[in-house]
Amino acid sequence: MRMILLGPPGAGKGSQAQNLSTALSVPHISTGDIFRANIKEGTALGKQVKAIIDAGGLVPDDLTVHIVEDRLSRSDCADGFILDGFPRTIPQAEQLDAILSRGGNAVDVVVNLACPDDVIVGRISGRRMCHCGRTYHLVSNPPRVEGVCDLDGDTLFVREDDREETVRTRLETYHLQTEPLIAYYAKEGLVKDIDGIPPIADITVDILDTLGNMSL
Repeated sequence: MRMILLGPPGAGKGSQAQNLSTALSVPHISTGDIFRANIKEGTALGKQVKAIIDAGGLVPDDLTVHIVEDRLSRSDCADGFILDGFPRTIPQAEQLDAILSRGGNAVDVVVNLACPDDVIVGRISGRRMCHCGRTYHLVSNPPRVEGVCDLDGDTLFVREDDREETVRTRLETYHLQTEPLIAYYAKEGLVKDIDGIPPIADITVDILDTLGNMSL
C-alpha cells in the first residue's frame, strides 16, 4: 500500500499517519520529521536545512525530493509507505511519480482529509503550550485553571505557528500550492475524500473501511 495523505495544516494527517502505519504495517514518512531529526542530530543535512529555515526560506524541491527518494529506497518501504507532508506541489508529485516508476511502482491511493478553514483555525489557534511540554486546547482539553499548566503551574503560551493570522497564512499557502494535488491525483482515480471533522479514532476506522473496499 503506497499512500499519500493530503489535507490542510491541522487536518490531522500526522495522527492518521501514525494510526495507519500501525494498522497497515508500513512506515510513516514525514519530511518534516526527517528535517527536524537531522537538525536535532546536527547532521550535514540538518545544518543545511536549518540555515535555510533560519533565513526564512523554504527547503528547495531538489533537496526535499532527494531526501524522500533516499528514504523510499530503504528495505522497510518494499511493501509500501504512508507519505505525510510530501508531495506539497505538483512538480514534487511529478518527481515522486518518476521515482516510483523507476522501481516499477506507483501511488496506490491518496487519502484527502477534508476539513473547512474555520474548523482548522479553531483547532490550531485554540492550542496552548507549557514550557514543560504539556499541550492544551481551550475547547477540547482546557487546563483546570485558565492560562495555567495543570502540572507545574507555569503560565501557558501560544506558539507563533498557532496564532490565527499565522494559521490563515498557512491555509492560503495550502490552497495555492498543495490543494491542486487533489485534482492531479483525481485524474488517475486515486483520491478518497474522508471527513476530517470526527474524532481521530473514528476517522481512522473510516479510512480503513474505505481502503478495505478498494481493489488494489
